[in-house]
Amino acid sequence: MVAVSLLAPQGASAQIYEITNQIPQLLQPALSGSASYKGFVEASYVQGVGNDKVNSLELTTTQGFNYSNWFFMGVGAGANVAFSRHWDDVLGGYPSRETSTYAIVPLYTDFRFNIGGTSAPSFFVDLRLGCAFLVGSDEMELANGLVTNKEYFYFRPTIGLRIPASSKSPKQAFNIGLSYQLLTARMGYYDRNITLNGVGAGVSFEW
Repeated sequence: MVAVSLLAPQGASAQIYEITNQIPQLLQPALSGSASYKGFVEASYVQGVGNDKVNSLELTTTQGFNYSNWFFMGVGAGANVAFSRHWDDVLGGYPSRETSTYAIVPLYTDFRFNIGGTSAPSFFVDLRLGCAFLVGSDEMELANGLVTNKEYFYFRPTIGLRIPASSKSPKQAFNIGLSYQLLTARMGYYDRNITLNGVGAGVSFEW
């Protein structure tokens, strides 16, 4: 975990470069007819854990291709509303708990592995790797300080259950998953990196 957090400032920029470079590679199978297009839309909630808890609601869409009946790769983007609980001074000098709301935009590469056939309910493993951007604010206030870096390293593995919409249309399906989310960024005034951890659940539809 420490090693990952040390890569926070460079990690986000590196992921932008990787995602940009992968777009032509993702389009090539579609143009050649060797892979089939697939899209996802997902709504999820993440509960923050640890000293600096940040809860979030997230809506994402992922577009890519099935390279086989068990492997999918694509790129995605989303809108994340984050809620941070922190201490704030009020009139009289007494601290109180306040909740601040922030907007975060994740960009990622998505790798999905299906376990079992597509015509019946089956399990899947999903890995998202990319970056996230704080928008509309210059900093994020946490319980133990301020995050002044607007770029975050973004990592989100998920395990879940895939349920086909119908036996006649197994390509369309609903997904239920449990996720772990990791965001790393620079914390201002302390010259150190911070790791934001969370666990959550989501539902998605694929076509």
